[in-house]
Amino acid sequence: MNVKALILSTVIFSVLTVSSITAVQAVSNDSVTVYSSRKEHLIKPLFEVFTKDTGIKVDYLTGKGGALIERLKLEGASTQADMFMTVDAGNLWYAGSQDLFQSVQTETIKSNIPSHLRDPNGLWTGLSIRARTIVYSTQRVNPSDLSTYADLATNKWKGRLCLRTSKKIYTKSLAASVIYNHGEDKAGDIVSGWVNNLAATPNAKDSHVMNAILAGQCDVGLVNTYYFGRLLSKNPNAPLKLFWANQDTTGVHVNVSGAGITKHASNVAGATKLLEWLSSAKAQAIYGSLNKEYPANQNIASDEVVSAWGSFKQDDMNLAQAGILQAKAVRLMQIKGYK
Repeated sequence: MNVKALILSTVIFSVLTVSSITAVQAVSNDSVTVYSSRKEHLIKPLFEVFTKDTGIKVDYLTGKGGALIERLKLEGASTQADMFMTVDAGNLWYAGSQDLFQSVQTETIKSNIPSHLRDPNGLWTGLSIRARTIVYSTQRVNPSDLSTYADLATNKWKGRLCLRTSKKIYTKSLAASVIYNHGEDKAGDIVSGWVNNLAATPNAKDSHVMNAILAGQCDVGLVNTYYFGRLLSKNPNAPLKLFWANQDTTGVHVNVSGAGITKHASNVAGATKLLEWLSSAKAQAIYGSLNKEYPANQNIASDEVVSAWGSFKQDDMNLAQAGILQAKAVRLMQIKGYK
């Protein structure tokens, strides 16, 4: 075996091993095949209802987002995937930048999903919203003291702030939005302030941030709201609340889980029908409730649990910027010592 073939086989084995991929069944012209980094229990119920409604079968393969992107690149025109689903606009943008999607801009999708939650060129569309905002201890923080992401960089939060690691895509996208809204210089000051105010080394997960607040290690943090929903399902009396940041300025930073139709899809019509259906009222009600996220379709009411957290103004930055500015965000956080 030559070196090139050896490297290729190693990469393929690595992708399959790391992804923990569910085997895809044999596909036909009457089925749509989806590669998804969104977990099986969050997509299977949707696909089952779609099949019931349309008669179109959905075969799916699940795994880590990065590994699935590499698989799509390796498979090229021979891929079975008609659609790729993943989380975070930064990941969707990256997949688009690797020429893995084709443009799909139907009137149904445009009508159902706001433009800032879709790629400007129609390469992908958001399907659920995950707001990233402030969580605080109701025992040690007066909510009147809270206001913006930038305010968390001020001295009053010295030694009181917990954050997730800068290595996580959610943090990168938030930092990208700070750059977009404030410019690099001001964003640098904000990130420096966050670092200076940390009560501990950045956490690996949003759940760790909330546990640190509950343990008294810090008083405030930043989390995706669905993690807050998960915590409350286990501990409904936890002395924590969400605060909607930047309501008098840019609005709460939001991100999405979403999907795009692959460049080499063999069933474009079926995949388009699935994407449109996923943006519909029926699907959106299911999509959001499964993981306590917000519907991307703004005409749909949120799950009861999610609605109880209150309404908020969201940042209308087009989420493609989360990818476009990602390299700058990473570099800025490195320079400012945000680990």
